[in-house]
Amino acid sequence: MTYLGLDLGTSGVKALLIDGRQTVLAEGSCALTVERPHPKWSEQSPTSWIAACEAAIDQVRALAPTAFAALRSIGVSGHMHGATLLGDDDQALRPAILWNDGRAHLECAELESRADFRGIGGNIVMAGFTAPKLRWVKKNEPEIFGKTRKVLLPKDYVNLWLTGEHISEMSDAAGTLWLDVAKRDWSDDLLAATDLTRQHMPRLVEGSAHAGDLRPELAARWGVGAVSIAGGAGDNAATACGLGAVTPGQGFLSLGTSGVLFTVTDQFATNTDNAVHSFCHAIPDSWHQMGVILSATDGLAWFGQITNKTPAELTSMVTGVTKPSPITFLPYLSGERTPHNAPDATAAFLGLRRDHTLTDMVQGVMEGVGYAFADCCSALGKSGSLPQTVIVAGGGSQSQTWLQMIANITGLTLKVPDSGAQGAALGAARLAILARGDGSVSDVLFAPRTHKQIEPDPGLTLAYADSLKAYRDAW
Repeated sequence: MTYLGLDLGTSGVKALLIDGRQTVLAEGSCALTVERPHPKWSEQSPTSWIAACEAAIDQVRALAPTAFAALRSIGVSGHMHGATLLGDDDQALRPAILWNDGRAHLECAELESRADFRGIGGNIVMAGFTAPKLRWVKKNEPEIFGKTRKVLLPKDYVNLWLTGEHISEMSDAAGTLWLDVAKRDWSDDLLAATDLTRQHMPRLVEGSAHAGDLRPELAARWGVGAVSIAGGAGDNAATACGLGAVTPGQGFLSLGTSGVLFTVTDQFATNTDNAVHSFCHAIPDSWHQMGVILSATDGLAWFGQITNKTPAELTSMVTGVTKPSPITFLPYLSGERTPHNAPDATAAFLGLRRDHTLTDMVQGVMEGVGYAFADCCSALGKSGSLPQTVIVAGGGSQSQTWLQMIANITGLTLKVPDSGAQGAALGAARLAILARGDGSVSDVLFAPRTHKQIEPDPGLTLAYADSLKAYRDAW
């Protein structure tokens, strides 16, 4: 028996095939591109997602044909908030508007005045969420809005391809701003604020539940038998499932293109004053809160473009850190979410002098990300949900120097997994196991083995406290 996890990312699709013991049998991937036809716009063609999924799955089939033939279940994770508008024929009416699209900034305040999005939906209305996108479409593309029969999130469009059904689940649906997050159901009031009804929404299931069955045409093409499709999860909830972060008080820190500090809660609670995200988890009767920063490793990627160096070359320049950089970097290259909710915030180097070096600047960039995570810690602390120990994920977690900086700045203890296989694709595959009924949550969603635990250095923690204050004063 084997299980497939699909992770629909903004830059590509990953496919991961595992067996019942969660041994990785094969992996596949296919790149995606983002279209930016106007400033602040970010779009993708939904058909490109399906083509990428097919390509990634074909790679897995080629690498492990016998194992793939024993496929029992599929789970899908995906980037959240994207608006995929379908007509009567289930065809996309326009390119999907993605999570990092900022065109609907004017619609946010308008929606806040029309319904209690913060209290019911658990979050500030931000341009990245789905609801303001639909308000923008109604105002600017009324013909498209009038033809819209279903609004799906990106991974739910993949599930439509797999099953032929309109299905969503709680963790991803919570990112639309149409979900009553406490009740785990669509909110008629929030939908009405965007001139939509339940008929425009997919059927809701839990992420670990059986949501549908693989279409016979795909089963025949792939040479498999009866295959269940799980509800799946939004990308961060899926990553939590891959890391075993499913018990209240557990959490993870993701040092990827953007940065996430994620913590599990056993009830719905909000802290919109500090731009904390409050969502459902992918398993029943579970919720989570997140602090989100929009530029984490992306800060190094940008600086690498400026200096014509790779991020790895830049991080290798910073070793044996004994004191904070004399340069303060504000990492708001794409604005900021937690705690500022400031889409128009801009980045800056502060304190530059003639005698400063490239290494000082690189260290400043890395520390700036750490300071932004410290702001997330403060926000989650005010919510009463800050974990003291978290597992790390994301490409930036390969830098031990960077992780030590973050530990010193935030006071968090960071646990580094043995393998990089954990993540959203593994979480999706684990949800596929649960959806088939082939294990319990405690048996399937276990934490990975870790090879290192990074503790804050007390001496540097004190030194960074002064620099953190300077960073916050600069805001």
